Amino acid sequence: MSPPRHIAILAFPGVQILDVSGAAAVFAAANDARGSPFYKVHILSAEGGVLQSSSAVELATRPIRSVPASNIDTLLIAGGEHGGLMAMAHDKAVQRWAVKACGNARRYGSICTGTFALAEFGLLRGKRVATHWSTCLQLSAEYPDTEVDVNALYVNDGNIWTSAGVTTGIDMSLEMVAADLGGEIANAIAKRLVLYARRPGYQSQFSPVLDAQTHADAPFAALIHWMREHLSETLDVPRLAARVAMSDRTFLRKFTRSTGETPAHFVETLRLDHTRSLLAVGVSLKEIAAQTGYSTAAQLSKAFDRRFGMTPLLFRELHCRREAA
Repeated sequence: MSPPRHIAILAFPGVQILDVSGAAAVFAAANDARGSPFYKVHILSAEGGVLQSSSAVELATRPIRSVPASNIDTLLIAGGEHGGLMAMAHDKAVQRWAVKACGNARRYGSICTGTFALAEFGLLRGKRVATHWSTCLQLSAEYPDTEVDVNALYVNDGNIWTSAGVTTGIDMSLEMVAADLGGEIANAIAKRLVLYARRPGYQSQFSPVLDAQTHADAPFAALIHWMREHLSETLDVPRLAARVAMSDRTFLRKFTRSTGETPAHFVETLRLDHTRSLLAVGVSLKEIAAQTGYSTAAQLSKAFDRRFGMTPLLFRELHCRREAA
């Protein structure tokens, strides 16, 4: 049996606890799903000891010196409160250890605002990265030699992996496991963690459902959830208006004002967003059309091409190769 691969997650006072625990849970679950140890997870900090996280949960860590930088397979830097993160990033001992670890590691990256530490270490020049939506402009301004993808859940650029933060660290870690052990193991972990679905990196940080429900007026938030659950059915203005007890004209005006989209365009947004998720897990185009309310696969392909500038099959080839394999 080959020795386990060492996964190091670097933390600091004020760290976002889910950035650490989410990724750690995925790699630990991979060992269980595989039935034998494949990863050994280390939660590290500059000096070790118990850290106070940003959410009042204390986190036990070991000092970076306890794990030789040359032994690390994957290094991830968690995000959290900016002051604590940058204090760690400016610690000369941490810098030396992290740069050496990244130079030796098979892959390295960050979760959430941990990208700022990588950028401070000079490891992101010319690279495309993701970070939390609230800090994308700041990262671009402070490190203009780094390309910030403001939409992606996570980005893999060579051996660098970066994610948008919090729960997206789980998505990125699952993709790492899929690369190492295959999609079947990753899917088993997602099921064990009771995730709705494995989210691909190209997916936006804001789903159309969540974004619309956040901004929608009260009658429409529940309607949007209902629409998402009934995509295979007729979702025209008369039916939708009836569900919220409005006339067709009033519904059209108020829904468009509330969501920023006409009902027809919003329904298409929901259907095509779900189409991308189904493409990622290998569902046939004919079945996707049936599940998303298109009468034929050709009708779905036409709508998909019009919205994204490519066919569904080309989209699957470009973005979902690992799943297809």
